[in-house]
Amino acid sequence: MLAKSLEYPFDIPLLQKKKRAIKKELLASGKNFVSKKIAILGGSSTSEIKDMLELFLLKSGIEPIFYESEFNKYYEDVIFDGEELKKFKPDLIYLHTSYVNIMESPSLTDSAEDVEVKLMRLKEKFTSIWNKIQKDFNCIIVQNNFELPVYRSLGNLDFSHTAGLVNFVNKINIIFSQNAQQRAGFYINDINYLAARIGLEKWHDLGVWYSYKYALSYDAIPFLAHNLSNIIAAVYGLAKKCLVLDLDNTLWGGIIGDDGVQNIKIGNETALGEAHAGLQKYALDLKNRGVILAVCSKNEAENALEGFLHPDSVLTKDDFTSFKANWDPKHLNIKQIAKEINIGIDSLVFLDDNPAEREIVSSQLPEVSVPDIGNNIENFASYLDRAGYFEPISLLVDDLQRAKFYEGNNKREELESKFSDYGEFLSSLQMVAEIEHFSPVYLDRITQLTNKTNQFNLTTKRYALPEMVALSEDSNAITLYGRLTDKFGDNGLITVVAGTIREKELHIDLWLMSCRVLKRDMEFAIFDQIVSASLKKGLEKIVGYFYKTSKNGMVSKHYESLGFELINEDKDGSSTWEFKIDPCYKNKNKYIKVA
Repeated sequence: MLAKSLEYPFDIPLLQKKKRAIKKELLASGKNFVSKKIAILGGSSTSEIKDMLELFLLKSGIEPIFYESEFNKYYEDVIFDGEELKKFKPDLIYLHTSYVNIMESPSLTDSAEDVEVKLMRLKEKFTSIWNKIQKDFNCIIVQNNFELPVYRSLGNLDFSHTAGLVNFVNKINIIFSQNAQQRAGFYINDINYLAARIGLEKWHDLGVWYSYKYALSYDAIPFLAHNLSNIIAAVYGLAKKCLVLDLDNTLWGGIIGDDGVQNIKIGNETALGEAHAGLQKYALDLKNRGVILAVCSKNEAENALEGFLHPDSVLTKDDFTSFKANWDPKHLNIKQIAKEINIGIDSLVFLDDNPAEREIVSSQLPEVSVPDIGNNIENFASYLDRAGYFEPISLLVDDLQRAKFYEGNNKREELESKFSDYGEFLSSLQMVAEIEHFSPVYLDRITQLTNKTNQFNLTTKRYALPEMVALSEDSNAITLYGRLTDKFGDNGLITVVAGTIREKELHIDLWLMSCRVLKRDMEFAIFDQIVSASLKKGLEKIVGYFYKTSKNGMVSKHYESLGFELINEDKDGSSTWEFKIDPCYKNKNKYIKVA
């Protein structure tokens, strides 16, 4: 498959030579692509970048429609109301600028105050661009920061002297970083790190710059495009969610069943043990910021668990949401892991030192990402990191607590098995819901949930953060979020509903819920609040829509369960439903206390 060349480490010659064939293969893959309008506004040439970005986006499940500015017209296109860009109505604008776009760089004759003025002018220029984009287009912005220049005329002093371009670039990047922290829907494509990672000598090619006005080498373009595609995929909820790990010769050196816990290699006593500990630490870092960890190992369960009792093991059994150690084929265990956690199979990444196991999982479960990590443990974490499977666009409280959410779910399942009556089980959970209109403090999480949820999602409409902000401020809309706690802990923000008012009707454009709270009757609790909000606005009818996808069949009868009447059903299974609001409506929720 030619598309394998898009996996890290990239086959750059093949990517450059076979772009059209790779695109054709990806489009024929049968994926359900999400279509997005992406405007590339370049401070240098961008045509090759656009072509390469398209391939990586198609691989992630996004079919892009592009607008490309003329050479170095990124400022004019935005500030002077470019008609073509306005007609295009982008979902996302990518500003591809680099150090060559620093028109006023510091000089030896500049005072510290002069340098500060130049810095402020550059800041004001970009701030005006970002403000205008958000005002006119209300869309996602991805902005390059600045890479280091080709030359340092002051040598090492370039870093610390006020006249040094390196010093100047570092100050600009701090300003950009501060904007990313403060500005909703604004993300940095960190080409400063990227250029350092692949090496400035590989990043820069002055021959290409002088001849074709590309601000980076042709060989660097796939790295840029891949890095950018990771951000865009994450914005639209397509980042991976779960890392599935092998054990023997992956999380530790040796075979636990043969060598015993005392002889496996983990810790600082040997180079091999230190490398395995490094991978465990990287996995723990992922888990601590919201990535789900699972184990899939051909082992006796008792032996497998014993490995985590080693005093130098960084990970413990409790760090894993799902633990499969048996002699079943790994692809079957991985399917079970996805089912157990209740996430899509395409949300999983599988890491295994054994190339045969990797090949079997890849062939049997092509939706699962299986990095070809080789056999050097020193490189395993690097491969995971460079591939960008788990790219975050923010760090939210719910992300940091995700492991606790799943730990609580395991306790709930244990409790459920003790009850013969399901209603008694629900009552025993002592559930309390917080259901309110969209709040600014939760908009990041609401947007994230909207873009990540595929199964309990009636319309699978995707919203970027600026769109969600606008929706929350729309007086002609009803927007609700729901949080759920019970005696085992907080489930976090787990459901979102948004509808627009048309005359005397509420049309529900968005209704979704995290699958980790399925069958808890939260849908009844939030529907009661939808009806209440509708009555307050004098509405008479609620119209609900179900748009069928390959993943949301579980909610095809959702509106029927709430008492809606079927109005229309298309051949593809999509349907429209109506609910006439009775002023004397009686709440359907029986088991959840709404705070």
